[in-house]
Amino acid sequence: MNDTNPTSPAGRRAARGSAVRPRGAGRRHAAAVLLPLLVLGGCSAPLPSPSPEPVPAVAPPAVSVAQAQRVLDAVAEVVAAGDAVNDAAGLAARLEGPALAIRTAEYVRNVTNAGARPPTVLPFDEQALLVPETDSWPRTQLVVTEQPADLQAPRVLVLRQATPREPYRLWGWARLLPSVQTPATAAPEEGSPTLPADAEGLLATPLDAVAQYADVLANGDASPYVASFAPDAFRAAIEGERAGVVTQLGDAATLTQTYAPVGEPVVSLGTVDGGAIVVSEIATTSTVTLPETGGSITVEPFYSALAGGATTAGTSLTRIFSGVVVMYVPPADSGAQIQILAGEQSVTGASAS
Repeated sequence: MNDTNPTSPAGRRAARGSAVRPRGAGRRHAAAVLLPLLVLGGCSAPLPSPSPEPVPAVAPPAVSVAQAQRVLDAVAEVVAAGDAVNDAAGLAARLEGPALAIRTAEYVRNVTNAGARPPTVLPFDEQALLVPETDSWPRTQLVVTEQPADLQAPRVLVLRQATPREPYRLWGWARLLPSVQTPATAAPEEGSPTLPADAEGLLATPLDAVAQYADVLANGDASPYVASFAPDAFRAAIEGERAGVVTQLGDAATLTQTYAPVGEPVVSLGTVDGGAIVVSEIATTSTVTLPETGGSITVEPFYSALAGGATTAGTSLTRIFSGVVVMYVPPADSGAQIQILAGEQSVTGASAS
């Protein structure tokens, strides 16, 4: 992993928060080392070979606390460099997925608004780490950050390593919702178990839970799954924004929105109580359509830049939102509802016709 350089300025920060524990607190794991034998002569006695330590009953945590801190420092440096010049050219070194798409679009938005719409503030000082217990790839860890200096909500950063030789990259981020109670997870020195997308024993499998929430976002109280989800501020904000657009359009145009999971959840981590913290991407397609009688839609500069320079739309304007949702899925027999812990969505594409 290319995240072990402690000599960078950010890397020299002192370890922070309660997540740091004595080095001896976690499980020990050592790989067997086989030394080559040099034959000196026919009468030489064989050299002793080392005996490997027993294989642990469970996989070790994917990264140590110190490694996780160095990952954050490296990602922070790349993001800061891009933010300084509103240029996404170097972001792919440490960003991918919705994080790369959102940050790239945020630079476009800031440039088209003459610097008045800067990118989302991303703090990289951690207050809690959720590290997977795994010996395979890809590996995904979650970081709950400290509150930013502008007093916005703390973020949940999603960091992913695709293969052993690639660095961890920021896959996505989401704002921690107010008044949420995050379920207890294993200490970062031990790691939390990773669960498959079809894991049973939960109120819904991770895959189904995300699909059901997308249906709730689309249909609100009319969704057959609404009773499985506790009310949350992320859904309330989406419904409020949608109602505002409908009111603004009146009879001049119609609004259509669809919500869909993008692939399987990027990670599902088991909680102490037998539930799971599930992280997934949800894409929103929002289309304003004019009636057949004609007319046109004026496309504002930000959407125009995303839509290839179109300044008007004669039939419809479509915006694509990339979203990241972090949810807690309780055990099937707990009697609890699925809770949205964090959520974030932002426009990353547009088209006009």
